[in-house]
Parts: sequence; C-alpha cells; structure tokens
Amino acid sequence: MAQPSNKGTFQPDSDVHITYEDQQKINRFARLNAKLDDYKEEIKVKENDLKSLEEACDEIDLFDEDEQIPYLVGRGFHLPKHRNHASKLYFHPNLLKCLKKAIEKIQGEIVELNDKSSQVRETMSELKSHLYGRFGSHINLEADDE
Repeated sequence: MAQPSNKGTFQPDSDVHITYEDQQKINRFARLNAKLDDYKEEIKVKENDLKSLEEACDEIDLFDEDEQIPYLVGRGFHLPKHRNHASKLYFHPNLLKCLKKAIEKIQGEIVELNDKSSQVRETMSELKSHLYGRFGSHINLEADDE
C-alpha cells in the first residue's frame, strides 16, 4: 500500500525556527505569486482583446473598399454623416491599418507579459527550492488549483 506524501502539509507539533530572513523570503514568494496571478489575468484579457481585433479585421475585409464603417461612440454606433466631412480613418483601408497596428501592439504586450511571467517563475523556483530545503514538509508553497 502506498504511503501518503507529507510534502506540503503543516506539522504543528514540530519545532521549526523561522528567522527574519526566512520570513522575508516567504513574503517575497507570496508577493511574486500574486504578481504571477496578475500577469496571467492580464495575458488572458489581452488575448481576448487580440481575438476581438482579429475578428474585427476579418469582418472588415468583407466590406467594400469605399464603404463607411460604423464606429462606437458611447453606447451607440455612428456613421460619418457626409463623406467629404468624415474622417478618413473610418473607411476600409485606413481602418484596417489602424487595427493591424493595434494587433501588433497587443501581441508585443503579450510577449512582454510572458517574459515577465517567466522571470517571476524563475525567481519563485529559486525561492521555493531554498524554502523547501530549509523547512521541508513544514511549508506548503504549491498553488491550490480548484
């Protein structure tokens, strides 16, 4: 019969001395873990924005070249009233260029957030190995995935 693992379970009856430096490392790990969660959420939002922009580009490709594109102001969509007074931004070619720039910007932001996440994970891994080496099964640094 397999014996259950004690890794990550707290044993209150054992004596473990926690130094100030240890507490600082535990606190740093917790802050980094919160930051990593924030990065994950921000990446998810950016990926949704990216998907929306890509879908908008696909839809705009279906319009004719000289067709006016409605734009959102407040809660309603509007079309430029007169072609000669309308901003050229809202016509097919210019709008596509604008959307593609926005897509490139968001893709760059996602790459940057992924790089930051990797750096945080690396630092957390170093802290985790040190803290598990110091406290063993007396500390739990694993994420609770529900």
